[in-house]
Amino acid sequence: MERIVIIGSGLAGYNVAKELRKLDKSAALAIITADGGEFYSKPMLSNALGTGKTPQTLPLNSATQMAEQLAAEVRVRTRVTAIEPEHHRVRLGDETLEYSKLVLAIGAAQIRLPLEGGAAGEVLSVNSLDDYARFRTTLDGKKRIAIIGAGLIGCEFANDLATSGREVEVIDIAGQPLPRLLPPEGGELLRDRLAALGVTWHLGTSASGIERSGAGLRVALADGIAIDAEIVLSAVGLKPKLELAQAAGIEVNRGIRVNRFLETSAPDVHALGDCAEVEGLVLPFVMPIMHAARALAATLAGTRTALSYPAMPVLVKTPACPTIVSPPANDAAGEWKIEKSEDGVKALFVDATGKLLGFSLNGKATAERAKLAQQVPPVLA
Repeated sequence: MERIVIIGSGLAGYNVAKELRKLDKSAALAIITADGGEFYSKPMLSNALGTGKTPQTLPLNSATQMAEQLAAEVRVRTRVTAIEPEHHRVRLGDETLEYSKLVLAIGAAQIRLPLEGGAAGEVLSVNSLDDYARFRTTLDGKKRIAIIGAGLIGCEFANDLATSGREVEVIDIAGQPLPRLLPPEGGELLRDRLAALGVTWHLGTSASGIERSGAGLRVALADGIAIDAEIVLSAVGLKPKLELAQAAGIEVNRGIRVNRFLETSAPDVHALGDCAEVEGLVLPFVMPIMHAARALAATLAGTRTALSYPAMPVLVKTPACPTIVSPPANDAAGEWKIEKSEDGVKALFVDATGKLLGFSLNGKATAERAKLAQQVPPVLA
């Protein structure tokens, strides 16, 4: 049957569908999602308190509205239990659904730390609208929050929760916040600005266990310190969801392996977004998803289109310390050149010839984003 099936209703899945409808108004289209199928921006979850958004007001459209807009079948709270590439069909429990083209937009899962203690199962994480609804319900009336992880999501939640008047403590084994994105000087300014907001840092150590302590929780750290909190939020990173593809014999590595046309090793099966690895790159950010969605939609509509990534600076939503990062490639050879002022940190990563390969900007230095973004090389030419 000539039907395009998309598994996943996040930014990747819905944006492929939206871009496809610009090019092909009549293709049969089905979207299968284990979630409620609402259209919302997942990056907004980490600053929803500060922007006055609730789980009810975050979605821009319901699943029913998306189905109408896209002239598509949207099946919510439905799990794909298997992919059968040799038969061009997916299994939904006992039911099967045939496809001519299949798109895997299944995202990534929160990494779960192997914590000890009787309350380890009470640790929350936020990776979906459903998760956020549970978090907000639990947060009601609570003041003391411990966050495990000082990466992008951990820092954004720390800023948002501290701004709302809550006591926030952040734990990370690294010696600075955003260790994978910022040089030490930028991390220091972010740390200090969030500390001024009321965030307490526990850096260079890790959470080892969580126990109940009266009505709250006690987090034991590897350095011997114990933190009392009412909620523990884990934000230690994401890992692409690989199990469905792997079970179907589709090649995976760090993500589901795809070429520049977002084709997997299985015929007529594509992947994009947080679950996909494109030429060794796994980029769980909005701009890569948007570029991939446009390229894949063109391919699905009959114009085979290779994906390319321009420079894509990442905005970190920490209003206490505005931060923008365009990280150099993992294998880039060079060094950071730092300019510090009272109002910001400008860090340029340059090679031996002085060519700009990446940058990070904090505070007022973020004003130089547009100029510098024009100078760094594309992520995937």
